[in-house]
Amino acid sequence: MISKPRILAFYLPQYHPISENNQWWGTGFTEWTNVGKARPLFPGHKQPKVPTELGYYDLRVPEVRELQAQMAKDAGVEGFCYWHYWFGEGKQLLEKPLQQIISSGKPDFPFCLGWANESWYAKVWSKDKSKDKLLIEQKYCGLEDYKEHFETILPILKDKRYVKVNGKLLFLIYKPDDFADCPTFINYWQELAKAEGLQGFHFIASAKRNTNDFEKYLKSGFDAVFTDRMWLGAKALRRDKPLSLVKVLLFKFLKIPRLVNYKEIVKYAVSEKDKRNDFYPGIVCTWDHTPRSGRNGMVFINFSLKLFKEHICTVLELVKNKPEQEQIVFLKSWNEWGEGNFMEPDIEYGKGKVDTLKEAIHSIYK
Repeated sequence: MISKPRILAFYLPQYHPISENNQWWGTGFTEWTNVGKARPLFPGHKQPKVPTELGYYDLRVPEVRELQAQMAKDAGVEGFCYWHYWFGEGKQLLEKPLQQIISSGKPDFPFCLGWANESWYAKVWSKDKSKDKLLIEQKYCGLEDYKEHFETILPILKDKRYVKVNGKLLFLIYKPDDFADCPTFINYWQELAKAEGLQGFHFIASAKRNTNDFEKYLKSGFDAVFTDRMWLGAKALRRDKPLSLVKVLLFKFLKIPRLVNYKEIVKYAVSEKDKRNDFYPGIVCTWDHTPRSGRNGMVFINFSLKLFKEHICTVLELVKNKPEQEQIVFLKSWNEWGEGNFMEPDIEYGKGKVDTLKEAIHSIYK
């Protein structure tokens, strides 16, 4: 049997109204609110992004989830990595779509969890940079809360569709540096899982934006690291002083968002170190944060499906000789429309991005 990459696409569940967003942003707010209001901010800037096949969907609709899963499966995606929001003291947000997937047993498509471990601030969804009001704080409340967290998601963990690595439950933690007690949390959850008859967890650290010290996570109890180098690339490109000066002038005086050449940034997305079994690289498609951040956002320019395919192939070459269970690649992202970081069909590329992923997989895994 020919092996294939284990591509896990990050999945945002913020496409249905919740009471908290209604309170913060107005009744009916979802991710689509900012997407629809986006406007072009410089010559050649294509906004707003308009979905085609799936439309401006609501994740409470089962047929939408089925269509997403089928499209991802056809493209070669193994499963979705759902962003999971646990703020401590029993507080969750955006949990309903996955709860419905568990209760209904559909779609028959693998999934895992990525704990989006951070506080929410108003500036994340606002074009006004001054709006740094805290909306909800990420809290770490000790062993009792860790146990409640585990027990709350236990039905998800026990679902037969949950993604595993060598029999262990894949669980990603974003920004583990912000969680001082993370080693205790990891050890405790391993104990809780085994007490429930599970084989334990395969913990993955999603490193903070500007670190290249991935070893520290492995030393603190993680089994692997998602080596998200996109922000390291953006930082490195900023050091190109002649170019940076031009961009600073554009940003400050013409109020143009930060523009980053796609061909340049994807060079930083991977490293030969990603051939290690415990380093998991990432694929990044388009990026345009202006629906959320306006002129303070960052935009990838000169993206093309040809360059995207080359980038995917580069990543897959790094993992194809690993043991099959460790041929893991994270895809940014399936549906981060507010960041312009999505694979789903739109009016600009149609199904081009999902078709390109499929083609790239077939070209490397012949």
